[in-house]
Amino acid sequence: MSTGDEAVKWDPAFTEQVKDKAWPVLKRYFRAEVRGLDALPEVGGALLVGNHSGGSLTPDVVIFGSAFYEKFGYDRPLFTLAHSQVFVGPFEGWLGRLGVIHASRENAASALHSGAAVLVFPGGDYDAYRPTGSANVIDFNGRTGYVRTAIETGVPIVPIVSIGGQETQLFLTRGTGLAKKLGLGRFRVGILPVSIGFPFGVSVFVPPNIPLPAKIVTQVLAPIDVVGEFGKQPDVAEVDAHVRSVMQQALDTLARERRLPFIG
Repeated sequence: MSTGDEAVKWDPAFTEQVKDKAWPVLKRYFRAEVRGLDALPEVGGALLVGNHSGGSLTPDVVIFGSAFYEKFGYDRPLFTLAHSQVFVGPFEGWLGRLGVIHASRENAASALHSGAAVLVFPGGDYDAYRPTGSANVIDFNGRTGYVRTAIETGVPIVPIVSIGGQETQLFLTRGTGLAKKLGLGRFRVGILPVSIGFPFGVSVFVPPNIPLPAKIVTQVLAPIDVVGEFGKQPDVAEVDAHVRSVMQQALDTLARERRLPFIG
């Protein structure tokens, strides 16, 4: 599938219908707050880099997307990069219409060059299934491809941090060791997470439990001009370390604001 084919699948009318139905429910159920949207560049491509939370039913994606369109309307699409495992059955068509595209640097570059905002979660499932004890830790598992994409396309990196998603159930372990022993790497599966939630109790990857209504707060941070801050030949590792540091500081601040887990 070509990059162009993916981009043209975005359907603003369908996206608006889904947002109008989902956002009021999500806002009430998770008491969702998205702060700092004014920090997003008004024009041109922007690479939005977030921490991923909530296991397989990650609410942070829909929460941020709904708030994005609530504020900016539908003249500018928000594309979200996702791995091929989520494009199954009828979901492939629905996700494409909502602006979810296969995660690749080519797809990201094409969308960014078109002037769109592109949302990426470098940590992927590894991040979304981080243990509850490490809920407020930024961990991309060493993945730095997003930095190269920002450098090659000349767009700013806009860090986004979210808190509360890891409180929607109890995450015990990513199960990286077990996945390795079972040879799941040949299927591009590096984790076999174990969690406890409602209604299935203990879940080993599947079945997915229903997220509990923890309060979720998302904060958009100031854009990072990579070339402006790190020079014309920026060091990828240095940029990545800076992005994660800025995000960790912001996540620590959000954590200090919370009175109690789950309650917020």
